[in-house]
Amino acid sequence: MNAFIDAYFLVFNLETLLVIVASSIFGLFVGALPGLTATMATALLVPLTFYMSPIPAIAAIISSTAMAITAGDLPGTLLRIPGTPASAAYVEDSYRMAQKGQAGLAIGIGVIGSVLGGLFGFVFLMFTAPALAKFALGFSSFEYFWLAVLGLSCAALISSGGVAKGALSLLLGLMISQVGVDPLTGTPRFTFGVSELTGGISFIPAMIGMFALAEVMRTGRRFRLDIPQANVRNPFKGVMACLWKYRKNQVRGSIIGSLIGALPGVGGDLAAWVTYSLAKKTSKNPELFGKGHPEGLVEAGATNNAALSASWIPAMVFGIPGDAVTAIAVGVLVMKGMEPGPQLLTTNPQNFYAVMLVFVIANILMLPLGYVAARSARWIFEVPRALLNAAILLFCVVGSYSINNTMFGVTVMLVLGVMAFFMEKSGFAMAPVILGIVLGPLVEQNFTTSMIITNGNVFGLFERPIAAVLGVASIAVWGLFIFGAARKTFKPKALAGQVM
Repeated sequence: MNAFIDAYFLVFNLETLLVIVASSIFGLFVGALPGLTATMATALLVPLTFYMSPIPAIAAIISSTAMAITAGDLPGTLLRIPGTPASAAYVEDSYRMAQKGQAGLAIGIGVIGSVLGGLFGFVFLMFTAPALAKFALGFSSFEYFWLAVLGLSCAALISSGGVAKGALSLLLGLMISQVGVDPLTGTPRFTFGVSELTGGISFIPAMIGMFALAEVMRTGRRFRLDIPQANVRNPFKGVMACLWKYRKNQVRGSIIGSLIGALPGVGGDLAAWVTYSLAKKTSKNPELFGKGHPEGLVEAGATNNAALSASWIPAMVFGIPGDAVTAIAVGVLVMKGMEPGPQLLTTNPQNFYAVMLVFVIANILMLPLGYVAARSARWIFEVPRALLNAAILLFCVVGSYSINNTMFGVTVMLVLGVMAFFMEKSGFAMAPVILGIVLGPLVEQNFTTSMIITNGNVFGLFERPIAAVLGVASIAVWGLFIFGAARKTFKPKALAGQVM
């Protein structure tokens, strides 16, 4: 109790509260700009944390990240340019809702759903941090391999272009992820003598190119957005009724997001894909997904911030970051003398509880700031499309260049953007490509590690209980889809034979 009171005074002082508000506004601004990401917002704040006390410094990272991830849904809804790989899972639904005149509803679901998911993640983190972190550390390369495979399967099977094209898109993403140095032997792969390729292809320039640049190329001939402005003036209208209607999805998305977010090295991107896929499989109207249906948006949106909160479990308790943002945050913790680890909960519990309180404040701030951002977003409808495209291209170049401060990122963005434009014209989905790039290294690293442990015995992937469950689930998912596809293929022929 004394630790919690000390944490209260660490957070509720003028310096910390001003930092939280300013960082939230900054994260909202960066996250809402096409081509800029939550990771970038966090990285830009790091130099400023040098001059802050420990709690305000970590509060700046938490606030900007939470707000930037939520704000990343704005360009996804209005421009079909997702702010994060996680929001790519449901960008088609939010964009189609905007085209139906429900832009305000889609944005409101994202904001309020994220707030509820984030608060759930906070409660989850508060009571289960030590136990869940200990459980997460029990995961080996076998479990992580099957978990990544399951996430990749979801991406391929729920893509809008169909299973075959989704699988091909996924394979393309996995192929791109192989570019660089082999993690086992250190041998360059597919670098063709280009030194920049030895570091691999970053998913951020790839995502910017495949969504932002491809969208500019696709809509470049139109001068204004073809999205009705209905309900943007009152973005929260009808949101609570929609969330209540899909309350089971909201709760399930929050729970799954918290569980997957707590796994070291996984983060929330995979969780959003899993929950969106689960929402589609259990929905009474799966055919509406990808056409402006809010059900998947509610579940995956709740997953985002719940996973963000839970990703701090391995970061705070064991110093193992769950994603790029928490990796930056761990660096800030170390720099400020708040060494993450089990001792944080024993010797300095007030610091742990202070971080928890910052989560609550940042999530509550999303409501007023998200409302203002949604209301302000309507001005984008007044901008001629030609000027908007020019601004988007500028942000694309800046965002791609800033990854490594070289023009190589811009080149990657241009090449993959043009490729994505022609792939979309042929009916291929882009989201599985991005997830393949993100999770490809995770699949490869854990598979090779597992094969070394089992001396090349593939059946060793099923020896551990949790790994066996995940492996059987992954195989069953593909088996059911292959069986369903075969049944649809051969059924008409059988009927035709009976008629003859």
